[in-house]
Amino acid sequence: MRDAVDPATWGQCLFCGDAVPPGSAICPICGAENPVRAAQLRTAPKPVRRKLRALGTLRTLIVVVAIVLLAWAVITPTLQGPPVISDPLTQSGTYIIAPSNVTVLAGEVTGADYILGNFSVIAPFALSVGMIVYNSSEYTARLAGDAVGNQSYLAPTSNGRIDFVALYTDTFYFVFFNPYPTSTNFTEHVYISTQYTPSVQSFDVARA
Repeated sequence: MRDAVDPATWGQCLFCGDAVPPGSAICPICGAENPVRAAQLRTAPKPVRRKLRALGTLRTLIVVVAIVLLAWAVITPTLQGPPVISDPLTQSGTYIIAPSNVTVLAGEVTGADYILGNFSVIAPFALSVGMIVYNSSEYTARLAGDAVGNQSYLAPTSNGRIDFVALYTDTFYFVFFNPYPTSTNFTEHVYISTQYTPSVQSFDVARA
């Protein structure tokens, strides 16, 4: 029956359901042979017609699903807004500092912005911890063992307040140190909370 059909008409592949152009006996997508020509559809056996309808439905479903997924991928970032990047100087947590050791929090601070917060020794009770703030060059020199200045210094205390304003943009290092010698075995559990506060926000809060 297929040999008597004009091959110059469009056909449909029985394997993938794709359209086969006139003059071609092979599906351009999957390479299957003997496509069903348009004129054959009416007289084709029911199993063949059912298969072609099923292939058409499946292809349509695939296209619809692809469109939905693409739309979701485009719309979701818009609905969620810009990504929120966690600032290393906006955090809170408990740190363990061994005798004569330090814990360092560091991050870039824009000139005139603030770092606000507090710290306290949770255990052992009544022990103290100190804090020194260095800029990037001072911290590099400190690591090299050189004598350096600092941007801020808080003497060891059981509870301290952080109120630091950056005079210029740089990476600043907040060094919390356990002042006790290693021979004491006074390992401290220190709670530290910091909040990066832009200068504009600080002004607005103060004015309110």
